[in-house]
Amino acid sequence: YEKGAFTGAVSRKTGMFELASGGTLFLDEIGDMPVHLQVKLLRVLQEKSIRRLGGTNPLPVDARIISATNKDLETKVNEGAFREDLFYRLNVVRIDVPPLRERADDIPVLTGHIVAKLNRKMGKTIKGISPNALKKLISYEFPGNIRELENIMERAFIFSDSEIIEEKDIDIRKEGKSDETVKPGSLKSLEKQRIIEALHRWEGNRTKAASELGITRRTIINKIKEYNIDI
Repeated sequence: YEKGAFTGAVSRKTGMFELASGGTLFLDEIGDMPVHLQVKLLRVLQEKSIRRLGGTNPLPVDARIISATNKDLETKVNEGAFREDLFYRLNVVRIDVPPLRERADDIPVLTGHIVAKLNRKMGKTIKGISPNALKKLISYEFPGNIRELENIMERAFIFSDSEIIEEKDIDIRKEGKSDETVKPGSLKSLEKQRIIEALHRWEGNRTKAASELGITRRTIINKIKEYNIDI
């Protein structure tokens, strides 16, 4: 938008299409885009130009578009929920990625990536996943696909008390039930309770409690603030 386009627009802001001009723009979950926005996207793809909010002159843009969806766009086109002309504009080179249940060989690589990501996010030092835990994941069908795998691994990180994710840490929930016995409550409440118990055992010593939990001192300090834990 341009400066002064609306209240609070104190300076010009460059949009994503303008930023991506000469490069690539990734549009995720394109199948969920409302029809009125599909019209605007189609216009940009056809005219290769945009106009900033509050502006008068069209600006040329030339970006490669990569889009992704887990929806059947051809069905949505037939139902009138996705524009046919936009579908053909986007469907030039199509790559079908099979669901996770059809590519179990990818699970070891994906879990390694997720472990590294969660270590950074949680400040932990988990080294990997045990063969039995990996076998349990590979035997599961993952109706929720990659997001479900990420959710299961994050839950395992919270419950794990060692440097390796064990089979007992893998809590796979089917039809609203769990194949492991866990305490009632949300993951956050369980994490808070574990932190409180560790702090109690170490008489409030954050460094020792963090070491027991497998997280850094900075992480436990942040968690104490986040959960408003009174030491």
